[in-house]
Amino acid sequence: MAGEAQTPFPSQAQVNSVPLRRYGGVLPRPYREGRGFSLSEIKALNLTEREARLLGIYVDTRRKTTHEENIKALREYLINLKKALESGAPLPEPRLPKIFLAKRDVSRVFKGKTSAGRRGRGLQSVKYRYTHHYKWKKKQRERLLKKRHEASRHKGGD
Repeated sequence: MAGEAQTPFPSQAQVNSVPLRRYGGVLPRPYREGRGFSLSEIKALNLTEREARLLGIYVDTRRKTTHEENIKALREYLINLKKALESGAPLPEPRLPKIFLAKRDVSRVFKGKTSAGRRGRGLQSVKYRYTHHYKWKKKQRERLLKKRHEASRHKGGD
């Protein structure tokens, strides 16, 4: 295994720094590391987004800027990758977009009364469902139908 070639890693994309007020509008450094290469930088090398991801390149679809340094770094990475693959290195890990699945917790009672809170938790379409107003109505209905233990006790039951 000592003679087996290693797959090279792509370098980080360089993006412009944001001039912050605490630095008096002066950039602390001209560039910072970005989340990935922009689509225009990838298209400059005649690659599609999917091909770049399959070659192990991080793609930031939100970026619109094009930097020559990033194009040079990508070109150098592709040359090194081609040499490594010819010498028997394995293919790099694909950098496909991550998919996050989040389920709502329906057992929780209060999920935010403000419209922003309900929107953030996915409750905008069901209005007041799963909020405390809904819970009070539901409990009162169950007391009247004598479905809960509270109906047989001192909380409104006979």
